[in-house]
This record gives sequence, C-alpha cells and structure tokens, in this order.
Amino acid sequence: MNILITGSSSGFGKLTTETLLREGYTVFATMIGVTTFSKQAIEELVLLAQETKGTLHIIELDVTAEASINNAINQIYKKVDHIDVLINNAGIGGTGWTEAFPESQFTKIFDVNVFGVQRMMRAVLPQMRKRKEGLIINLSSIQGRVVFPYSGIYTATKFAVEGLTESYHYELSPLGIDVVMVQPGGFKTNFESVQSGPHDQKRLESYGEMINAPDQIWGEPNEEKDFLPHPQPVPDAIVQLIEMTKGTRPLRTTVDPLLNALGTSAINEAALKAQQDLATHLDW
Repeated sequence: MNILITGSSSGFGKLTTETLLREGYTVFATMIGVTTFSKQAIEELVLLAQETKGTLHIIELDVTAEASINNAINQIYKKVDHIDVLINNAGIGGTGWTEAFPESQFTKIFDVNVFGVQRMMRAVLPQMRKRKEGLIINLSSIQGRVVFPYSGIYTATKFAVEGLTESYHYELSPLGIDVVMVQPGGFKTNFESVQSGPHDQKRLESYGEMINAPDQIWGEPNEEKDFLPHPQPVPDAIVQLIEMTKGTRPLRTTVDPLLNALGTSAINEAALKAQQDLATHLDW
C-alpha cells in the first residue's frame, strides 16, 4: 500500500512515518527543507527504514506551493502507479493574544493548515476517483471542536479543516473514497516549540500588565511539559483507520488521553445526530 504523508520531518508526521515503516507500508514522506533543516530527520528515517520491512521515499513538498505539490506527485507516479492513502499532517500554529496576529500571520497559518489540505486533496483525487478507491486522513485537533483562549488563529484553521473534511466525506463516499479526520489532544511533541507568537509587538504591548496572560494557559516559552503524554497513540489510530474496511471508517477519531476528550466527544456526538437528522429531513 502506497501512503503519502505531509510534514514528515517532525512531530506527529515523523512518528507516523516511522510507525508506517514498521508496519511494512511504502511511505512517501514529504517535507520542506530536504537539503537543509530537515537533513537530520531524514537521516534518522533512512536508518530506521533499513531496519524495517517498509519502503521509504523522501520527497520535497511545500503544501503552500502548487508547483511543489505537482512536482512531488509527478515524482511519486514515476515510482508507483497510484496513491492509496493521503495523510494531511503538515501544520503550524500560534498562541498569544489573537488580536496581535497581523493579517500576514493569519494568512500564513491558513495557507498551511487549510489551503494546503485543499491543494493536496486536489492533487490526489483525480487518480483516486478514477480507481474508485482511496483514503484521505486529515489531521484536525480537539481545537477544531473546543476552544482554548489565546489560540484563536490555530483554532480557526482547525474549525475550517473540520468543515472541509466533513463536506468531502459526504461528497466522496459514494465514489468509493473515504475522507476522515483524526482529532489529537495535547501530546509531548515539538509542535509548541516551533509555534510563533504574535508579530504585532505594538498591539501586544497595549495589553499592559495582561500581556503575559496567555502563559497561564499555554505555559511560558520553552517550558518543559512533562505531564503531556507520548504521541504514539496518534499514529496508532492512523494505522487502525488505514487497516479498516472501506466504508466502515468513522468520520472523526479523537485521540486525547490527557483530557479524555472532555467536551470534544460531546460536541462530536451532538453534531453527528444533528447531521443525521438534517440528512433524513432533506432526504439526502
């Protein structure tokens, strides 16, 4: 089975790539900075691949650039004739006073987290539709359902991913393609360390003595958070989805041992019932 995953150099992406290799899959691990800042991650993945039954291909791919995506897809199709699974994992975040994020930051985060998902799906779907076969797994978050203060920009992107994924789920199911999402909670990865705070320093300073309030929720920069669980349950959930029979995969899979899906599961259940009632009423 041929699996394409974005954002494979760190966090959930790297761990998922490693897990898939151990399971024996052919993995097209894509990332930016293949010849620069991702070199160490690549070396580690290559060494691991040599010890597993899986097959690893490393490809440069920037989800914000259509030309980069097209080039990567063309490279993949020179090696295999189809992609079975797309995992949209690439993502960036930002915490702090939401007002202090200028439009340029908002645009960048949406470009990666939302528009990047759409670009990747458009790149693989023609081939999947032709085969009437395929699985797309989008990485959402519990923050696509519940709101934590001082993370408005990231939350907004994940709410968008939820709506986009659910629309595709309904549209493509009759065509033999499953589109689902995973909602991770908080885990000990490098994600927080690579997040950026607000760039509008003048607006930020206007909050005065409240300027550091976000730290009460998210902790101080570079603070070690040993209470966070190891992220292995996320790639395990992804593998489980891959191995399920087509048409039986749930739209949402929540992986949140830290909070036990508090709030998220209640919203998921209410939304599912609301959608089913709506579909029945409109005779979809």
